[in-house]
Amino acid sequence: MNTEITDTLNKSKTNWVCYDAECPICLRWVNRFRGLLERHGFTLLPLQSHDVRAALRLSEPELMAEMRVITRNGDVLGGADALAYLSGVICKPLFWLTRFPGAMPLLRRAYQTVARNRGCAGNACQTRRASFFRVGNPVDWLPLLVLGISAAVIGTQLPAWLYMWTLAFALFAGCKWLCYRVALKRGVKPGLGKTASFLFGWIGMDAAAFFTKPAEKPQAREFVAAAFKIVLGTLLLWGATPRALAINPLLGGWTGMVGLILVLHFGFFHLFSLAWRAAGVDAPPLMRAPLLARSLGEFWGERWNTAFNKLVDQFLFRPLHRAVGIRAATMLVFLASGLVHDLILSVPARGGYGLPTLYFLLQGVGVLFEHTPFARRIGIRRGFGGWLFMFVVTAGPAFWLFHPPFIHNVMLPFLKWIGAT
Repeated sequence: MNTEITDTLNKSKTNWVCYDAECPICLRWVNRFRGLLERHGFTLLPLQSHDVRAALRLSEPELMAEMRVITRNGDVLGGADALAYLSGVICKPLFWLTRFPGAMPLLRRAYQTVARNRGCAGNACQTRRASFFRVGNPVDWLPLLVLGISAAVIGTQLPAWLYMWTLAFALFAGCKWLCYRVALKRGVKPGLGKTASFLFGWIGMDAAAFFTKPAEKPQAREFVAAAFKIVLGTLLLWGATPRALAINPLLGGWTGMVGLILVLHFGFFHLFSLAWRAAGVDAPPLMRAPLLARSLGEFWGERWNTAFNKLVDQFLFRPLHRAVGIRAATMLVFLASGLVHDLILSVPARGGYGLPTLYFLLQGVGVLFEHTPFARRIGIRRGFGGWLFMFVVTAGPAFWLFHPPFIHNVMLPFLKWIGAT
């Protein structure tokens, strides 16, 4: 078939992108990216065209099941594989994300499920799940893509620890802008001062709540708790870390990292939350006593890093679960979390690739397992059994998340820079 395709379509040795010309959603995305694809040497052609039908020689249902890319060498790629191929030509960082273990099977399933549920009748797509494509628009997502790619490129010239912070800040800034834009489209109209406060003075991602929802005044004991965590983290960071480092570099790196997390995520970020809530603004703390979680789902969904939870719930889980179901959407969310952490942790460390993704996929499997009848029978969704399961699954493989290359190449140099070692 490759020879026939080459003879029929690729006499000029070009790449072809074949799409459903009777699908409004397909047409919208084709028109949006036509210029970019053509600049990279692709020619766009409808699946309904005589040449494509003659070359592929597929039945009508098979032909219209998914988009196709036909390369200048005559290779045919469909669906998620076609999108991955296009990302390899147009945007290398996106392509690298598809190479992580387990990424492509999940992407193929997601693509196939969305394609099957377009509600096509007579090849005219009346997409029933259009909400999946309405979460923002390309203009809203553009800062996230530009900042992320720019940080990934510029960071290669920086020290590894600065590369990590550059990537983290770029992704954070892009996500803040995206959340702000979506809030505006939903009718929220903040003033200039409130807008600046959300974009530059708060780490949370729930823009609508920050702009409109009042908050109860915090209690004094919360200020004491935040101060205690800062003091404890400081003692670990500048007191215990040098001693731990003298015993073992990995132990020193982990001690300093735990101290840093206590100072920033549990301490100062909590103080920011308290300050905003004291001013009447809804700004929940980033960490909500995660060690009190009585299940793995509660840990990740309600207590750990609430800013990231809000982000993935709004832009990934809610749209995806309508298209692919709750189980697949859950795994895709954890896959996305893993890929983001691989980008921020493994790429600057130049090692440990795939381990953070593996860690988060394990968390996803654990969350799904909690909802099985067997898990309910053995009591791991409540009480001490639930807490123990949560602790073992999150803490046990934590060295996959913060792997040795990250500790040696990123964390230890950063600890040295701040004078903790």
